[in-house]
Amino acid sequence: MAEVPVQDFPLFPLGIVALPTESLPLHVFEDRYRTMIEECLDGESEFGIVWLSDDELKPIGCACEIERVLERMDDGRLSILVRGTRVFRLLQRQDDLPYPAGIVEFLTERDEAPDGDVAHDAHELYAELVEQAADRTLSEEELAAMSAYSMAATVDFGTDAKQELLELRSENARLRLLTLLFRAAIKQMELLERAQLRARSNGKVHFG
Repeated sequence: MAEVPVQDFPLFPLGIVALPTESLPLHVFEDRYRTMIEECLDGESEFGIVWLSDDELKPIGCACEIERVLERMDDGRLSILVRGTRVFRLLQRQDDLPYPAGIVEFLTERDEAPDGDVAHDAHELYAELVEQAADRTLSEEELAAMSAYSMAATVDFGTDAKQELLELRSENARLRLLTLLFRAAIKQMELLERAQLRARSNGKVHFG
């Protein structure tokens, strides 16, 4: 379930969770992280985002590649757009580089057959959520091409849910979790819409 460990892998502890396929804008202002990002740009190499939660660094993170530099400021700060690529486990922290780094192993997926029913349920609920939230109807071809990660990357879940998705090494398991999360999100949207309707009606029901 893991590849050969990699040393000196740059780490960016943040209060967020990145997922494979997800694009994220980052603002880099600390000297050590500016140094790290410049080295990654020069070497066209990845770095890892790990969730720093309540002063606890989660051991499972997501490697990211820099898609492009959005802005360079005169004082050296950077705004960049990164994209999640693959999942890793942090085995050991390293303190001998000018920025946070560690020994990591990249994790592979569990060998299993795809569950068509599970994928269908997740895609169906995702399509319903997108239609409610964005008034957009997704085609069957669009849905079929979307993995659990690519669907989750477009929904603003909490960090706990995203970390749980990141740690699952099974696509079927991720799709099952997403089914629960999508159902909860749809229910929350329906409750919000009803509350907004009641507020607009001032307690009265309007017909026509």
